[in-house]
This record gives sequence, structure tokens and C-alpha cells, in this order.
Amino acid sequence: MTTATTSQAEVDRLVDLLRGRTFTVLTGAGVSTDSGIPDYRGPDSPPRNPMTYQQFVGDEGFRRHYWARNHVGWRHMRRTDPNDGHRALARMEQRGLVTGVITQNVDLLHQAAGSERVIDLHGHYNEVICLQCGTVISRTQMHERLEALNPDFSREVGDVEIAPDADAVIESTTGFRVPACTVCGGMLKPYIVYFGENVPKERVARAFAMVDSGEALLVAGSSLAVMSGLRFVRHAHKNGMPVAIVNRGTTRGDELATLHLHTGTSETLQALDAAL
Repeated sequence: MTTATTSQAEVDRLVDLLRGRTFTVLTGAGVSTDSGIPDYRGPDSPPRNPMTYQQFVGDEGFRRHYWARNHVGWRHMRRTDPNDGHRALARMEQRGLVTGVITQNVDLLHQAAGSERVIDLHGHYNEVICLQCGTVISRTQMHERLEALNPDFSREVGDVEIAPDADAVIESTTGFRVPACTVCGGMLKPYIVYFGENVPKERVARAFAMVDSGEALLVAGSSLAVMSGLRFVRHAHKNGMPVAIVNRGTTRGDELATLHLHTGTSETLQALDAAL
């Protein structure tokens, strides 16, 4: 399948590069935009300032603001569905072409589409961890506790813009109440990797091994602006592995790429699936 934004010539170049090779896929926020989740750094994205780990743990006001936004945004995230790009990757994995997916997203849409070998590099949105005792609870449990403490909050803020990290854009969160861990009274945090926080070493090692299990690396929907994703492109390039990037706009990995298609991911991944 090709569209006005994805020419047959561009698809042919990508197919020629990947045909006869197995490949690992590294995905970013651009893969989920067609599911209604905005990206961070796309050409049409507004400036965003995600909360850092240091802000979350060091400032009660920041922490309250985060949980208020997340409480509203989580309703939207639960209703999102995989798009054609997610489904194309799952089909190619089932046929033995895709060795696995390393995703920088926390939305779990790859798994919902049927992908089985997925590394959630930054964690996922549906678990919450206590930073003191390590107890993990489901995001559903956290929602119930937040709802009980703030029964009218979601109705009062109404329809709001959704941010790419499952948050909502809300100006005032004064008075929002955040529960503590029921086991030890410690601080609760989404079980995801924040800006300023390191991806667990074991997870990084598994991701490098996944890259090495393929014969090429395909980057889809990521500007590679942060090192957590860029390092895999550098690793593949250093080892002589072809690197293809499908992303609207420039990326930090362009000089290392064998091919860069400035196209949308959904239509391009569909076309790749059909051609291979």
C-alpha cells in the first residue's frame, strides 16, 4: 500500500534494503500518532517540557501536578487502539522477518497489535511502583485510589489536550490529592523511566542482544533525540549493520543511516509488510 505521502520509489528503496534480511525495529512516538497519541518532536508538535525524575521526587508540587495530569490522561490512553503500523510489525514478526521490537513508547500498543517480542525500553503506563519499598501495583488500582481522593476532578477539568506520555495538559492542579504506598507510606511513581533517569542495565543489555539477533535495524517514528534510542543505531552502524530510518523530519542518527525516508510510519510499514 502506498499513499500520496509515501511514494512507490521510497518503498522500493526500503524493500531493497531489507529484503532477504531479518531486522530489529526501534520505535518512537511517531509510530503511535495515528492512534491519537501525539509525539514529542514531530514537525508539527508544540514545544513540550516533560517532567524530570529530579522534579518528581524533589518537589511535592511537581509530583501533585504530574499525578493530576496523568489521572485525566490515563482515561484517554486506555481507549487507544493499535494502528496499521503496529499491526504490520506484528505480522512481519509472525512471518519471521522482524526479530523483535524495542520501543521507546509506554503505551503497550505493540503488544495489543500482536507483537510478542517487545522490549518496553522506558517501561509502560499500566504499573506504579513505590520508590521506598519497591511494591508494584496496577495503574487501575492507582486510578481507583486517585478517584476516591479526587472524585470530582476529572469532571471539573473536562476535555483537555493529551500529551504523549499519557498525561493531560492541565494548568491548575491545586488541591489535587495523591495517595502514598499502602505498604510503607512511601512515594508512588509510574513504573516508567523519566527524563534524567537511567534505563535499567539488564533491559539495555537485552535490547542490544535483540539488535544483534537481526541483520538490519529499522527505526520507525523516532527523532533519536535521546541517547536511550540513539545508542542502538550507533551500535548497529559500528557493527556494519544496515540502518533504515522512517521518520518525518531529521533525526540524530541520520549520518549513520543507510536510508532515511521522510514519510509516515503507518503507511510505510504497511507497504513494507505487503512487499516483503
